[in-house]
Amino acid sequence: MSCIEIIELAEHTPVKVDRERLPVGAAEMLKKKFSDKIVVEMISFGPDSDWQLTAQDWVGYIPLTPEVSIRLLPKKGVKITNLFGMLEYAYGLKSFHLSEKGLYDCDTLEDFYDRLANILAHRILDRSRRGFYHSYQPISDQLPYLRGRIDLQRASLRPWEVKLECHFEEHTSDIKDNQILTWTLLQILRSGLCTKNSSHSVSHAYRKLLSFAEPKPCGPESCLDRIYNRLNDDYRPMHALCRLFLEHLGPAHKIGKREMIPFLVNMANLYELFVAEWLKAQNLVGYSIEAQRDIVIDHRQNMKFRMDLVLCDGNSQQPKCIMDTKYKIGPPSMGDIHQVIAYAEAIGCREAVLIYPVEMESPLDMLVGDIHVRSATFSLEGDLDEAGWDFVQEILGPSENAKIIPPENQ
Repeated sequence: MSCIEIIELAEHTPVKVDRERLPVGAAEMLKKKFSDKIVVEMISFGPDSDWQLTAQDWVGYIPLTPEVSIRLLPKKGVKITNLFGMLEYAYGLKSFHLSEKGLYDCDTLEDFYDRLANILAHRILDRSRRGFYHSYQPISDQLPYLRGRIDLQRASLRPWEVKLECHFEEHTSDIKDNQILTWTLLQILRSGLCTKNSSHSVSHAYRKLLSFAEPKPCGPESCLDRIYNRLNDDYRPMHALCRLFLEHLGPAHKIGKREMIPFLVNMANLYELFVAEWLKAQNLVGYSIEAQRDIVIDHRQNMKFRMDLVLCDGNSQQPKCIMDTKYKIGPPSMGDIHQVIAYAEAIGCREAVLIYPVEMESPLDMLVGDIHVRSATFSLEGDLDEAGWDFVQEILGPSENAKIIPPENQ
């Protein structure tokens, strides 16, 4: 990657880029393939005008052409290490002890991606030495001999068929648990973002897995709500990593014969997921947290609200506060205020909070009817845990029964 022209863009910060660094063909591709992630504008109407590029709410790396790549950085004030911390909470990677593996020393998201890929590969190689997980899978097939049980209904309707329709179970390693790993490693190899050291480990792990499971296409949702037991419990953190890669590896695009896969993180989605998972991980005395609660408002048209966070009483489970995350800078929009009021009305709650990553000059605090609407800050600029504890005190107040117990005191 050292010989590639890398253009760095920070969120919502316009950057002037001359045509020597970003040729017309590359700019056209950027506008065509990634217009929702980067706004491309001409500075003047002249035929040789330079470009103005403005990154949106995305962080990551786009291998645009073999000669030009785009590096998208977090907005000013958000440290790259905090981005890693957000990913750690959001995807349940605490068991990997990332800070102990030197991941927080990474300078860019590509470095972080590369080291995570190496960790995943080594985990898979370690599992291969002990044998990959097998399970019994139901199979139906026409066989010239009896295996399992016969489909008697089919046999009676087709007595002339020599082969028997049999239903049986086969002990195999070609199961979803292993297919997720194989498919993820294949996508990592295709991305071209791995260094020499990590690509060797990833290739080695992929070849090991390929003998046991096919790389069948799967999405990040395949990594959720899986069933683990004492024989495959070590798959849990590996699937968490697979989910991270599968969610943030974008659709491939081709330059000639070369296929290129960007690695992109939607910061608005990550912020929402991070705040929810951070709150769930804490011990809020007397309260419980529910994320992504659906409330149906019209059964006939199947219309529903999906709320980011609901703070409930720990005993009665009655909603105490509706919270909605907004990855924005500046005062709340009327649309945001209307949205959170509608959520509160739908669920019968009198407290509604809009959560922002940056403290406002004039915090929101108003009464709309009998609903108290206010803003709160979960900052991304300093230590994330300290910012989280400040946020909880801002939401719940300093009462004895509504406090956070830091992990070291639990």
